[in-house]
Amino acid sequence: MSDELLSRMREVVGQHSEPSLARHAIGTAAIADWCDAMGEDNPCYTDPEFAAKSRHGGIVAPPATLDIWTRPGLPAQASLARRCGKDPLSRVMAMVEAEGFIGVVAVNSELEFARYLRPGDLLQGVQVMEDVSEEKQTALGIGHFVTTRTKYSTVEGEHVGDLLFRILKFRPGTGARPAAATDDEPKPPDASPALRPRPAINRDNQALWDGYRTHELRLPQCQGCQRVFFPPSPRCAQCGSFDMAYVVSEGHGTVYSHVAVHYPQAPGFAYPVPVALVELDEGPRMVADLVGVSRDQLEIGMPVEVDWLDSHPAVVDGATDSRGPVTLPRFRPAAPPRRTETRTVGSVSEGDPLPLWVLPITPTRIVAGALATRDFQDVHHDRDLAHKKGSADTFLNINTSMGFMERYVCDWAGPEAVVTALRVKLGAPAYPYHPLTFTGSVKSVDATTGRVVVEVAATNTLGRHVAGTVELELNP
Repeated sequence: MSDELLSRMREVVGQHSEPSLARHAIGTAAIADWCDAMGEDNPCYTDPEFAAKSRHGGIVAPPATLDIWTRPGLPAQASLARRCGKDPLSRVMAMVEAEGFIGVVAVNSELEFARYLRPGDLLQGVQVMEDVSEEKQTALGIGHFVTTRTKYSTVEGEHVGDLLFRILKFRPGTGARPAAATDDEPKPPDASPALRPRPAINRDNQALWDGYRTHELRLPQCQGCQRVFFPPSPRCAQCGSFDMAYVVSEGHGTVYSHVAVHYPQAPGFAYPVPVALVELDEGPRMVADLVGVSRDQLEIGMPVEVDWLDSHPAVVDGATDSRGPVTLPRFRPAAPPRRTETRTVGSVSEGDPLPLWVLPITPTRIVAGALATRDFQDVHHDRDLAHKKGSADTFLNINTSMGFMERYVCDWAGPEAVVTALRVKLGAPAYPYHPLTFTGSVKSVDATTGRVVVEVAATNTLGRHVAGTVELELNP
């Protein structure tokens, strides 16, 4: 059956679709929705006054949005049969899904931009089936890699960009299994945070734990001398007062000291555990886990910000003591500041590192990205259907990952850097509650043309999520 299936699918290779016309012209509201989902505040996309004075002469759409505008929207997701025959990819998708290859994950995406899009542009795309692979064994399952190319233009015929897109359609439950550990190999403890010891909550620290449950970092404050301190105490060590209250910390600080804990290993932790003594901006120091950063990336003085772990469900619903839900404060590297002035090509050298960026991934962020990129694949918003299709959870779609990658590089380069290409290879999925750590460096610089290529990788606890390049043009 696999040879017959491959033969039928390869009959589609080389076929072109009819032009797919966007339902609506590009608008500033849709651009703003995309920016909200990505946390993007480049004023060339959002600020008419700034954009008018920029090299663009007005609001433009983020380049990573090139391939979202011609998507048909939610009604077209209701029935694959209704879409079958309208484009080469739909025809191949129908064939493989009929044979049980219902799992799907994007593998590669390469966007090349002829010009930035503007409000009022009405786009169309013509897709061609480039390749369908033989059956492959992958970590996710046995499947086929399907590659298409799409050329985008305005309805007036102006070419604006191109997309190479590759997906894996796989059969759930057929993935390559890791080698079983031998009896002699020690097994790491279960890292589920709910297995950590529950805290002892009493009258002296109740206010702090109540604050943690609402993601509020409260610090004890003496009402006699106004001293702010940590950990809590029934009596002020400075003036002796028993009159205690609290202030709410902004959750920002720096690493005063750090260590990686390897042993002893207890359930509830993934070892090694980076632990820091964090000096908060309000003055007190507190010990906490660090997330999104490895031991070799840690530095004394590194700016950090609070990150919350909802670790334990309630033992007794409604309880406000140790029987209630537990939330723990931990820290991650602070988001690097965004440049307000654009770098020149002369200020950039090959090998220059980009700052570390740790991005929390939540279910809301995953769904917001899918909606903003007009991607209604159920694996990006429905956990039950994601499980059915072989995924452990919902996960970021590749458009959202590329949007974050673009934001990361442009935050470093400045608002008027012109992105000419985004090239991404997808790896481990980005599931909820697995922060993504972005790193990058300048791969090449052409001082004559202003062309700069930046290599970027984003990793989480499962491995490398994306790796690729962002190609830019900077002013002399």
